[in-house]
Amino acid sequence: MKLLIIGSGGREHALAWKLKQSRKVDKIFCAPGNGGIAQIAKCVNIPADNIRSLVDFAQRNKIGLTVVGPEVALAKGIVDEFQKKRLKIFGPEKKAAQLESSKVFSKEFMKKYHIPTAPFRVFSTVAEAIGFCNAVEFPIVIKAEGLAAGKGVIIARDKDEAVRSIENIMLKKVFGNAGKRIVIESFLRGQEASIMAFTDGKTVVPMLSSQDHKQAYDGDRGPNTGGMGAYCPTTIVDDDLMEQIRDYVLLPTINGLHQEGITYKGVLYVGLMITESGPKVVEYNCRFGDPETQAVLPLMKTDLLEVMMATVNQKLASLSALDWRHESAACVVMASKGYPAKYQKGIKISGLQNATDNACPVFHAGTQKKDNQWVTSGGRVLGVVGIDKNLKLALNRAYKTVNKVRFQGAMFRRDIGAKALSKQEGT
Repeated sequence: MKLLIIGSGGREHALAWKLKQSRKVDKIFCAPGNGGIAQIAKCVNIPADNIRSLVDFAQRNKIGLTVVGPEVALAKGIVDEFQKKRLKIFGPEKKAAQLESSKVFSKEFMKKYHIPTAPFRVFSTVAEAIGFCNAVEFPIVIKAEGLAAGKGVIIARDKDEAVRSIENIMLKKVFGNAGKRIVIESFLRGQEASIMAFTDGKTVVPMLSSQDHKQAYDGDRGPNTGGMGAYCPTTIVDDDLMEQIRDYVLLPTINGLHQEGITYKGVLYVGLMITESGPKVVEYNCRFGDPETQAVLPLMKTDLLEVMMATVNQKLASLSALDWRHESAACVVMASKGYPAKYQKGIKISGLQNATDNACPVFHAGTQKKDNQWVTSGGRVLGVVGIDKNLKLALNRAYKTVNKVRFQGAMFRRDIGAKALSKQEGT
């Protein structure tokens, strides 16, 4: 079977790497791809949001399955357009993708279907939003309504920071049209966990839990990013808690969408805060997480293509439970200096030839090859993964590889998984 993967980041590299292991895959295309993906797939120069060109490519090349990586393509309705042409595609339709593309839609949806989340208010004017801040207990969470590449969430510790954030989003439009409306919600205390699940609109099959590290700097400091690292499985989501998440979050979400006349097929990602009163939804994503995918998929033994085809064909119920390696995986993101703000491109990368290890795959997020030399081409450059029998050993493998790779201004967090390790060592 010929596959088309849409996207250009570390998530898409991990998807291509995993799908290539299937005996049923003959050839993989990636649009537009990156330098690392080009080593295992044929990259085609079509932007991820150029839906018409992607449809034409899939028809001309007789693509058996298209897999959508980034949220922008889903929000623009790529699945709807492929389905009109009877092309198989893995991902939710445009109406379902509103769970991610509109924070207002997702919060009101959760309220309607009694899915646990933080109390919230929606604002369409700066004056109303600032006025509301006079009567709240800080910290609060301020979210741009639309897509902002994982950076549209600000935790405001006091009123001055809240006002500054509101003005940046709604007046200065630092996130563009994504900030026409904002959501202000109560701050939840606890530990975050990410749950990704396959669903065909009827059956829900969760993957292993993972934990993302969103802030740019050690100690969860600095601005929000697309994600600076992740590990899998988490120590905070045990079997009992996973059952709660399934019964009170995942299934009610799919059933609620069904009541809205929406059939959700693809990956449902739920970002959770595990609080003293149970799991609460922080956000929905309508696709594989990045960098969680880079930590989760290396532990998956089941053929990913088989799961995806069962999802698209609404036959997940007939699929036996997913098979997983009884190990840990950790992903450390190496980013360009300045990320998530301004950063330089075209910086030479050295040491990648020494970083090859079957137990430590390196997924390219923002790289390209120029004159036989690897250079940076994005904010997040590489996702270095370590796999071993426990988290401590997996992290040791990942950081050992990180130390072999060099590029000027490289930044990475040195505390991925530190909370889990301290908890394990304290027990």
